[in-house]
Amino acid sequence: MKENGEDVVAKGTTESGTSDSRYGDIIKSTSLIGASSIVNVAMSVIRLKVLAVYLGPSGIALFGIYNVLLDLTSSMVGFGVQSSGVRQVAVSVSSDDKAKVARIERVLSLTSWILGALGAGVLIAFARPLSTLSFGNEARASGVALLGFALMLRIVAGAPSALIQGHRRIGDLARMTVLGAVLNTVAAIPLVYFLGEDGIVPSLIAVALTSWIAAHWYARKIALPRIRLSWSDFTAETRLLLQLGFAFMASGLLTAGSAFVIRVFIVQLNGVEAAGNYQAAWALGGIYVGFILQSMGTDFYPRLSAVSNDDEACNRMVNEQSRVSILLAGPGLLATLALSPLVMAVFYSTQFADAVPLLRWFCLGMLLRVVAWPMGFVVLAKGKQKIFFWTEVAAAVLQVGLTWVLLRTVGLAGAGIAFVALYAWHGLLMYYLVRRISGFRMTQEYLLLMGLFVGLTGLVLLAVELLPFWPGLVVALIGTAIGSWFSLAQLVRLVPQQWIPNQLRPIIRAVLRHEPILSAPAADRA
Repeated sequence: MKENGEDVVAKGTTESGTSDSRYGDIIKSTSLIGASSIVNVAMSVIRLKVLAVYLGPSGIALFGIYNVLLDLTSSMVGFGVQSSGVRQVAVSVSSDDKAKVARIERVLSLTSWILGALGAGVLIAFARPLSTLSFGNEARASGVALLGFALMLRIVAGAPSALIQGHRRIGDLARMTVLGAVLNTVAAIPLVYFLGEDGIVPSLIAVALTSWIAAHWYARKIALPRIRLSWSDFTAETRLLLQLGFAFMASGLLTAGSAFVIRVFIVQLNGVEAAGNYQAAWALGGIYVGFILQSMGTDFYPRLSAVSNDDEACNRMVNEQSRVSILLAGPGLLATLALSPLVMAVFYSTQFADAVPLLRWFCLGMLLRVVAWPMGFVVLAKGKQKIFFWTEVAAAVLQVGLTWVLLRTVGLAGAGIAFVALYAWHGLLMYYLVRRISGFRMTQEYLLLMGLFVGLTGLVLLAVELLPFWPGLVVALIGTAIGSWFSLAQLVRLVPQQWIPNQLRPIIRAVLRHEPILSAPAADRA
């Protein structure tokens, strides 16, 4: 049935019954996290631009290796207590047990300080062998040792962040992200500008310190009762945090370890500048979709944990979250893919032209990643640590193995092709597992939506890779326009009517002349 744009706007609040409020909550939280992430990304781009201009590809490569080393060691010694703390806080908040929340917060804080100090000691003690492994010699051992302070601050900042996230204080999380991003940039840029390559590690320490300050500032706003923590309470809660956190630790360790090994492969096979191109493409490939993935971890995961015993509610939330995530991610990834040479030149410089083919493959892989992630959170919310652990092991082995083979046969772009293959396989695996765990099924609307955007992304990728420049650009821009129009049409249907300003309704009516292909899920209709 045809309907005009006004009817499309109005239908968002009538056709879907209570679903408009659920979709509205998802879009609102994603928008808040997204807005703060835009500021965070902008500040990160400024910092990376300074590195690119003053230090070139070799400086970007050093930054990438130091950063991966920091991620790897923080995952190793952090034991996933921040993520397990989020789950424990969220469950306790849902049952209104403030004393339990206060006990978890106290244990989480003490445990984080102990683990942070342990991590700093590990980096200081093993600075020389880690420098040799990462850079080929011991010349940067002092930098690796200094990285220990950044590691300690990063782990310690996880405790207040988990408290805020577990309470689902989305506004405070957004403000915390903005404040941390601004402080990070103000502190880090002068260090790189005046010290050059020697300022990279101090800048990472400054970023960790300012992030901890921002998290602590907003966590203090949460009023909790004073409690007396006995040794038995401390050991019992710590044991539970560590048990639940093992899966998160394994995931972070395997992810960071894979990233580290892949960069080592690239340096060995293609040189340091190739590693810089990889780092640039990787950062830009995730720059847009990052806020959506961050929103899943920040808001979706605590919500899912709170209803983890209700399979029907879990499955509905996964379909809703997945639908909104693809609608938000698809247009940005298509635009990045279509304009990849321009994007690379603007955000970095023309020296990074060799990173453009890699960036294109990363865009397709990131779309598949958005598809897989919501299903993966079901495994975590239901506490299936063993299943999650072995899927992460398989993913790491697959990515590293494929990257090694494709780097030697295809070149640097092989790392991007391996990333696409990883998430194509991982998405299918997660769907099978979650269907076994909770009976999850994708709705017909979501399947069509996923097929549309995967197809458009593949078409744009083939156009820019195989066609001459101008014909390829035209096809890519047309594909981007189709995806953007479709996303707008769907999002307008999903949000409550009162969210749309009156001034915008004539524009929407002019653009959305026909009913979009997909309607609200049948299960949500009143």
